[in-house]
Amino acid sequence: MRLTQIKIGELTTPTNVFLAPLAGYSNAVFREMCYNLGAGLTFTEMVSAKALCRGSKKTEDLLYVTPTYGGLKACQIFGADHDYMRRACESEALAPFDIVDINMGCPMPKIYKNGEGSELLKNLDTAAMIISQCKKSGKTITVKCRIGVDESNYVTAQFAKMCEDSGADMLTVHGRTRDKIYAGEVNWREIAAAKNAVKRIPVIANGGIFCVTDAEKLMVKTGADGVMIARGALFNPWLFAEITGRDAGDKRGAVLRQIAATRETMGERFACVYMRKLAGFYVKGKTGATSLRLKLLNCKTTQELEELIADIDF
Repeated sequence: MRLTQIKIGELTTPTNVFLAPLAGYSNAVFREMCYNLGAGLTFTEMVSAKALCRGSKKTEDLLYVTPTYGGLKACQIFGADHDYMRRACESEALAPFDIVDINMGCPMPKIYKNGEGSELLKNLDTAAMIISQCKKSGKTITVKCRIGVDESNYVTAQFAKMCEDSGADMLTVHGRTRDKIYAGEVNWREIAAAKNAVKRIPVIANGGIFCVTDAEKLMVKTGADGVMIARGALFNPWLFAEITGRDAGDKRGAVLRQIAATRETMGERFACVYMRKLAGFYVKGKTGATSLRLKLLNCKTTQELEELIADIDF
């Protein structure tokens, strides 16, 4: 894959291979792990602009960044009210972040039915107002979208042009429609349409990347400036090293360090529940994976997890 830096506004990323916002997964420890493996940019899981403006401690906790994180700091917010969105960008909670990404692609019913996420694909005027108001905060603003709500309503090129004209500094396009959720083939032609529709901002291709070949093919077919990895990173965070040519290092050791860091940062209970689920993804495709996954899910403490993982050949 063609590796390069990406210029986003006045900022520059070290690589053009990014980690997507992953609800329930892209916490501070996981983001740092992926960054150290070669991810040029990592995003927090999406957070509600309204909740931030109302001082929600639970929401602010999702924005935690480890003191040792060495990359650009990027978060993702969602909402449909431009005033709340701008206020969130200007809030103290987002002050540490270099980049604020606006979610305009989430397909989940509770988000979509509230006029947020991919519902904004149907209302370009509202989307444009949100982007332009967020841009007034002085933050570097990026957008993540889908190609339409269904296959009879592709809006990719028009939406991409609107994002550029409204002041967005980068656009990431997930090459599926809202109704497909995460199923089906990625429509690379629509991602290419977004790339061809803009002149001044980078376009990042997202969807269906689970190996180096997937990333290479999507770059070639779309002409995108980079790729963003989502579920592929959950099963194999070392994919960032594979794509960028870095040494993946000791994988077993990395998982053990991840458990320890998650426990230290977020507590024993969270670390146990989160890491037994994530480790279950990591063992996919390995000999005896089903049995291993069951054992992992039955662990009651992080110590049990560590003892089990110490015997797994990653």
